[in-house]
Amino acid sequence: MELLDDKMRVWTDSAQYVKPNPGVYVLYNRKKDPIYIGYTDNLEKTFANYVDTDFDGSECMQKTSSYQRVFDDNPKEMQLRLIEDFKNETGSIPVCNSEIKIETR
Repeated sequence: MELLDDKMRVWTDSAQYVKPNPGVYVLYNRKKDPIYIGYTDNLEKTFANYVDTDFDGSECMQKTSSYQRVFDDNPKEMQLRLIEDFKNETGSIPVCNSEIKIETR
């Protein structure tokens, strides 16, 4: 279930070499199920941190095998919209998002 118009990319160390722009990203497990919908003001910094720290020790996010990302000037709003759309379609939020507090409108 792909959530963004971006192509699906394999999660490797090269993920950190993305432009330092604000954006939204979706992490997927091996089954291509979305496990996390995130946003950041700097994709390069966020992805480099994930690569360097193995997702800050998050066992849930360590199951990432692929990802999608898009640049967006208002990433927080887009993230909330994607999570809301995902919840409306599936009845739940991505499993790794459920481990953190999600702000809702």
